[in-house]
Amino acid sequence: MNHIKRYIYLIHRWTGILVCLLMALWLASGIVMLFIGHPKLTPWERLAALAPLPAQDCCIDPAQALAQSRAASEVKGLTLTSVRGRPHYILQEGNGSLIAVDALSGQRAAVVDKQAALDAAYAFRPGATATYEGQVDEDRWTHSRRLNAHRPLHVVELHDAAATRVYISSATGEVVLDASASERRWNMVGAWLHWLNILRSQSNDEPRAWTLIILSGLGVFSAASGMANGLLRWRFSGRYKNGSRSPYREAYMRWHHLLGLGFGVILFAWIFSGLMSLNPGGIFEAKGQGGGHGAAHGGRSIQRRLALSPGAALDLLKAENFYAKELEWRVLDGEAFILARNAANDTRLVVASGEHFAVLERWPEERLLRAASSLRPYPIVSLETLTQYDRYYYARNAASMYGSNERRLPVLRIAYGDADQTWVHLDAHTGLVEQSTVQSQRVRRWLFNLLHSWDLQPMLASGWLREAVLAALSIGGLLLCVTAGVIGLRRVRHWAGAR
Repeated sequence: MNHIKRYIYLIHRWTGILVCLLMALWLASGIVMLFIGHPKLTPWERLAALAPLPAQDCCIDPAQALAQSRAASEVKGLTLTSVRGRPHYILQEGNGSLIAVDALSGQRAAVVDKQAALDAAYAFRPGATATYEGQVDEDRWTHSRRLNAHRPLHVVELHDAAATRVYISSATGEVVLDASASERRWNMVGAWLHWLNILRSQSNDEPRAWTLIILSGLGVFSAASGMANGLLRWRFSGRYKNGSRSPYREAYMRWHHLLGLGFGVILFAWIFSGLMSLNPGGIFEAKGQGGGHGAAHGGRSIQRRLALSPGAALDLLKAENFYAKELEWRVLDGEAFILARNAANDTRLVVASGEHFAVLERWPEERLLRAASSLRPYPIVSLETLTQYDRYYYARNAASMYGSNERRLPVLRIAYGDADQTWVHLDAHTGLVEQSTVQSQRVRRWLFNLLHSWDLQPMLASGWLREAVLAALSIGGLLLCVTAGVIGLRRVRHWAGAR
């Protein structure tokens, strides 16, 4: 037994020396991330900055825009939006690339140059002056794969009150990301530090990922062995000669022991869940085609379109006091419709109604139920309409890395009988698949999201109380790591001196 105790002690000592500083950095940066999110352009921010689509004299027919594609039959996305204050069609081609077509002239938009990027920035923030900073393929704020079709990105610094930096797509001329000076400064000691993005390569992120996995694994061993060591050395009955239940007389050792007993479990949970976020060994990947990012954006088809001009659709919406800033051509279970969005990212559906057209706020439940069987080629196990958030479908605040995800209610949850046990959440307001997960991803939700972010509904609903508790626990864990650093430094100096 004494040999086992000795090994536990040695594992804790040397793994702690290796990773105590890193764990302190993770805790400190995690506190920042509670309040300041990684720069992102949310759907409502993007739409609020767009010019309204003009119903009068708008626009060319979608077929004319599609004619600008090299392979119109393969185009899988068609959206009417505003670029630099002027209506444009954005086409997503079969290979994922994007092209912009002027919706007034019908001509393919010119190459996005310096002046076009500046004009996009002026339209995004009217009244501000700006400086063009050149092009980047990827920098510390633009690692997201969602930006891949827009690269390289034009960078423009706005001289507004927030000193905002905007990134403009070289493919379409749209603003795709904004980051204020404050966001950038805080993220240097927040998300950028937390994710060790200093190790990130533009072309290959695998070295950083494996570095994080190895360091997180060492952190897990350090925390687990520390808890075991702390409990073994704590006298639950009786006391040591020093009158304490802890054997340590020296201040740092004593405080490290007490802080470990108080915050060790929390620290272990955070380091372990951080490891789970990295999907080590691909343990949370789907076996088949049930889940994943690509599956979460169904509903697009431009081969079958509503026989209604954009101008007429905008007039219909205006008659319902809905002022659209964007139109998307979509299909739900073979039925073509137009999805409209306004400045607040509220939505309306323009659908065929007999020989006429109608504007709906959302799809009837029976219509979604009929569509469920066509979304995946698997038998349906269960159907459930959610009218409130639950453990698997919920919204996060803007600071969260999930803060730009749309999570409307109600949604239809469809459970399929495939090998991956796929769940699909179909948004009643848009007819789109809002979320698609498989069983392994739902396990990850507990091992990463819950343990790392405390994101059950009662916790999220508590607002500032949750953030205050997480910050307080982080400070406790930080003090634990600081005492570990002092003790570790002494041990290394002693070891070096002995040599």
